[in-house]
Amino acid sequence: MTAVATAELFGIDPLNVSDRYTAAQALGVVRDGIITGEGPTTRGRVHFSRTLDAADTAWCMGILTASAVDNQPISRAEAEALFEINDAAAERVDGGWFDDLFAKAVAHHAAAASGLPVPARSVALSPDVAIESWAPTQAVGVNTEVLEWISRQMRGTRRSNHTLMRLVATLVGVATLPLISQVPQIFDLGV
Repeated sequence: MTAVATAELFGIDPLNVSDRYTAAQALGVVRDGIITGEGPTTRGRVHFSRTLDAADTAWCMGILTASAVDNQPISRAEAEALFEINDAAAERVDGGWFDDLFAKAVAHHAAAASGLPVPARSVALSPDVAIESWAPTQAVGVNTEVLEWISRQMRGTRRSNHTLMRLVATLVGVATLPLISQVPQIFDLGV
C-alpha cells in the first residue's frame, strides 16, 4: 500500500502523513487492526486477530515513508508504536518483512537520537538496503540512554527480533562496558 493510500484511509491530506506525531497515531491504528482483526487497515480482506500479514507491514512502510516525514528521523513515539505492533502480532505471515522494517526503524531512531547521520527513511527502511550499510556498527557516538531504552523495550517483548538484538548487543557491549558491572539488569537482552 502506498503512503498516499494510507493517508487517504486515515482522512489525512492524500499527499502525505502530516508529521511524526500523526505517523505514530496511524501506526496505532495498524496495531489495533492486528489485535482485533478489524478496522480501517483490515477493510476488504480477511484478517485474523493477532496476525501480522504483508498488508499490515505495507501499512507500516507507507506510514513511515510518507513524504512529509521521509527526511526526518524515526521518532521515539513511532519506534514505541512499532514495539507495540511487534508485541500485538502473535503470528507472522509476512515472510519476515516486518521484522526487517522494525529493526531498521529502531536503529534509525537510535542513530538519529544519538546525533548520528541517518539516510532518508525510504532508503533506510527499504527491504533492498542492508541495515549494515547505514546503521552504526560501533558505539562511537551512540547515546547510552537510547540504548538503555531499546534494551528495556526488548526485555518487555514477547517476540524477539534477531537483527535488532544483534545490532543492539554489539552497540551495548561496546558503549556501556564500564556500566555493565554497575547495572547489569539494564542490558539483559534475552539473547
